[in-house]
Amino acid sequence: MRDLNIPSERHPEKAHKPDNIQPKKPKWIRVKAPSGQGYADTRKIMRDNNLVTVCEEAGCPNVGECWSQGHATMMIMGEVCTRACTFCNIATGKPPEDLDVFEPGRVADAVKKLELKHVVITSVDRDDVKDGGAEHFAQTIRAIRKQSPNTTIEVLTPDFIRCDDSALEVVVKARPDVFNHNLETVPGLYPEVRPGARYFHSLRLLQRVKELDPTMFTKSGIMVGLGEDRQAVMQVMDDMRATDLDFLTIGQYLQPTPKHHVLDRFVTPEEFAAYEKAAYGKGFLMVSATPLTRSSYHAGDDFARLRKARMKALS
Repeated sequence: MRDLNIPSERHPEKAHKPDNIQPKKPKWIRVKAPSGQGYADTRKIMRDNNLVTVCEEAGCPNVGECWSQGHATMMIMGEVCTRACTFCNIATGKPPEDLDVFEPGRVADAVKKLELKHVVITSVDRDDVKDGGAEHFAQTIRAIRKQSPNTTIEVLTPDFIRCDDSALEVVVKARPDVFNHNLETVPGLYPEVRPGARYFHSLRLLQRVKELDPTMFTKSGIMVGLGEDRQAVMQVMDDMRATDLDFLTIGQYLQPTPKHHVLDRFVTPEEFAAYEKAAYGKGFLMVSATPLTRSSYHAGDDFARLRKARMKALS
């Protein structure tokens, strides 16, 4: 892991050749540039409430579509991450300030103004905070519940790897409707792709959510095109199902800059369809596997489908 006292930077140095040439984007991965009144309105609400979105910070390809529909994934606890994952374009380094105690209220205000039926709350990693930001997540959940009691809430959390078990318990006790924590990639690629994380710690985190609250929906996702093979992806699916995971997402990795982890290849839509079929065969209630799939893409519609899938399974 990086020295946390280095200056914040947008594009962390990675051990890749500067002359690395990325494969040409195929037609199935191309999207339209953000535009339209809906996009502008959502952007204004984010700015007026001084909020950060992972949509912008991570350069999500779906930002135009989602924002035009009034959907946005709120990123709490600042814009600077204390990790240096080689796939991610969020700034890394030492966060410049403590957690903003007024942020949960501003997030709740934005959710109410956007009239969201479903909201996704994620964050940077804050290894400099004792509980990893768990209480901040809980306060944000409670603030949204107070202002928008009918809105369903999905959290996409860090791994809380430097915290004791009580950190996770704080988030679960706040009762989000969906608990999401992404594994991101296969275990063999963790030393390069997620150097500050541990694969089996993340698996255990997801398993423990179910132990704390068996009724809570759990969700996780990986990217493909990082250099993994099909057998490794199948093993990740099996490991996830061993935690009783409900919802799996698989999307195409897009290399943010030449300094980030090298894009191995673009996975075809046919391969994504095969992964989806295999995942349903392993017992997941919900699977989203497409080139443009991201954790919070169509999250509201997917949550409605997830509840229906559970009811069908129980009946």
